[in-house]
Amino acid sequence: MLVPILISVFLISVISLVGALALSLKEKILDKLLFVLIAVAAGTMLGVAFLDLIPEAVEKGGPNVFLYVLSGILAFFVLERFIFWHHCHDGKCDVHAFSYLNLVGDGVHNFLDGMVIAAAYFVSIPLGVATTIAIALHEIPQEVGDFAILIYGGFGRKKALFYNFLSALAAFVGVAVAYVFSSSEGFFTFVLAFAAGGFIYIASADIMPELQKEREFRKSLLQLLCLIGGIVLMWVIIHLFD
Repeated sequence: MLVPILISVFLISVISLVGALALSLKEKILDKLLFVLIAVAAGTMLGVAFLDLIPEAVEKGGPNVFLYVLSGILAFFVLERFIFWHHCHDGKCDVHAFSYLNLVGDGVHNFLDGMVIAAAYFVSIPLGVATTIAIALHEIPQEVGDFAILIYGGFGRKKALFYNFLSALAAFVGVAVAYVFSSSEGFFTFVLAFAAGGFIYIASADIMPELQKEREFRKSLLQLLCLIGGIVLMWVIIHLFD
């Protein structure tokens, strides 16, 4: 059973390399696309948090789900304020703190993906394969958005690709933890809700304020549509492949 689980998790991790498509784009073209991709990323994060992670945590039960969500929001605030703080020169930072936060949040998300894939294979191989396909469809827009966030935050394109893939490997840690804590519903509920809190914080406290800096009405309207589109995309994927 371990071999198909590891193969599935590896394939999910490779999806993080879709950002390589951006490497073939000219820098000016990529810059024009960034504000759109960032808006989509914010929408997918909010969609994942409110339409997938939190409902799953509530379904698992327990009276402290929303306390766990709040703990995730506060934890990511602490990470940004006290751990991933960077000295800025002339009001500009070479690498924005939210880029590192996104790596942490995406790592937690990939960690959860690893746990879910392993749990599905525990039931049956067909269910494991179906779950892997669903997560793959779920991850593609998310990973493209994550790559855009890293570029927007100051990473070079090759460095962004490398760290995004490194974050994707957290799924293997999720597999290991699933083996150890597969009988603990309380732990799984906490991780789901905590990750949701992290994505809510990144989308609302970091990315959306960046979107508000755009002053041109046409571009702002396009960003709004992309933000809503990211949420709708997650809703469609979640309901089609639930």
